[in-house]
Amino acid sequence: MTPPPRRPVVLIAEELSPATVEALGPDFEIRYCNGADRAELLSAITDVDAILVRSATKVDAEALAAAARLKVVARAGVGLDNVDVRAATQSGVMVVNAPTSNIVSAAELAIALLLAAARHVSPAHASLRNGEWKRSKFTGIELFEKTVGIVGLGRIGVLVAQRLAAFGMNLIAYDPYVQAGRAAQMGVRLVDLDTLLAESDFISVHLPKTPETIGLIGADELAKAKPNAVLVNAARGGIVDETALFSALKEGRIAAAGVDVYAKEPCTDSPLFELENVVATPHLGASTDEAQEKAGIAVARSVRLALSGELVPDAVNVQGGVIAEDVRPGIPLTEKLGRIFTALAGEVAQQIDVEVRGEITEYDVKVLELAALKGVFTDVVEDPVTYVNAPLLAAERGTAVRLVAEAESPDHRNLITIRGTLADGSQVSVGGTLIGLAQRERLVCVNDFPVDLEPTDHLAFFTYADRPGMVGTVGRILGEANVNIAGMQVSRDSKGGHALVALSVDSAIPAEALAEIEQAIDATTLRAVDLA
Repeated sequence: MTPPPRRPVVLIAEELSPATVEALGPDFEIRYCNGADRAELLSAITDVDAILVRSATKVDAEALAAAARLKVVARAGVGLDNVDVRAATQSGVMVVNAPTSNIVSAAELAIALLLAAARHVSPAHASLRNGEWKRSKFTGIELFEKTVGIVGLGRIGVLVAQRLAAFGMNLIAYDPYVQAGRAAQMGVRLVDLDTLLAESDFISVHLPKTPETIGLIGADELAKAKPNAVLVNAARGGIVDETALFSALKEGRIAAAGVDVYAKEPCTDSPLFELENVVATPHLGASTDEAQEKAGIAVARSVRLALSGELVPDAVNVQGGVIAEDVRPGIPLTEKLGRIFTALAGEVAQQIDVEVRGEITEYDVKVLELAALKGVFTDVVEDPVTYVNAPLLAAERGTAVRLVAEAESPDHRNLITIRGTLADGSQVSVGGTLIGLAQRERLVCVNDFPVDLEPTDHLAFFTYADRPGMVGTVGRILGEANVNIAGMQVSRDSKGGHALVALSVDSAIPAEALAEIEQAIDATTLRAVDLA
């Protein structure tokens, strides 16, 4: 008698909602282990097809190497700090998460902190438990007709704005990647950060944590805020400088704060905890029964799709589904082009055209439009960008997107170009191709300047008035900064016109060196791109 076919094995490494197992259904063999116990994890993962984790299980290169049959790592939540996505990709293992599972919970916690700080709920509660009745000491402030400044108008920021509008608040926001018209549709006035700080009675932070946003609100920024302002950070630790916040609160330069996230976590000894005008929680943004259930159900569905070979919308690294083999190598290139495009633009474009030319247009290349948008928004939003939420992110920001596919490609067998129109009418473009049997990635044009450069982890682009000596100047400054040049291309639109230097370097260029180059060559534009 022929034995029954082997059922795929799904390992649940942490406690998940019972709805997770229900969503997986009867087609899998379900096993359990304590993912926080390293030895137990490495033993249990050897022959499984998928593993479901939360935040305590570390799925790193060692675990992936031990998992000979592993096809999917599913994180029942948003953050992927405990999953080595790069190692998983190199191993051909799909990583999925639940990017929208906690957005309501996170928004509601931000509002809870805002209200608690405004009404001194935490110290009043502690006082009453100590047998004290001090009503006058804890006089608070109303939200009605006050101005709230939302720093970051992404999905969570939008939910916070919608809810605070019901309190009768005036809504302003700072987000360089949102179109003013889109914000206006939500009743939000876009302003710069200085204006937001100066006008806001309440400030709520909802930005992603990136090199640009770390320390965004420090001592200088807090000095611009009203002395009666209440600041809430339920986004990511490090965006608000905790030392500067402590000083501003202790000295009465701002009135109160609500904090859920910290630069280093777990955090149990912050000076902020000593202050009565601070309400603090231990990173509870996603800690609701509903968020955990949504996360479990979402990743269970993704695991079912992945193990059946179907398109997985929430895959963060490996795209599933039926994609022509000739198209597939262009996906990572297109994502990189999208990230370079965003760095060159410095804002979200009003219109983006994803132009695909050449032989691959014989196939369905819709996935390349999705890959471009995934790259465009990867460094714009905090949550992982996927093939399903990328078009939504574009729509939320008022960006029109068009796929242009043409069989004719005069200079390359296949060419992928991302071209966008910015708010001031200017255009940004970047194009790339794959060359040789190894399908090596190459940048071939940047803002219509022809180049030939490998898109390595660290890139930089400078434009300036064409004149002698500038290349040597750039090389000297980078040498003094101990930055090694891996590749360099110089292109110009005409002799004595505008010139572009495109660089690939072995390490990130320090900000001081970039500033020195900008001044030394009188650069009209200067952009550094980190794809690591």
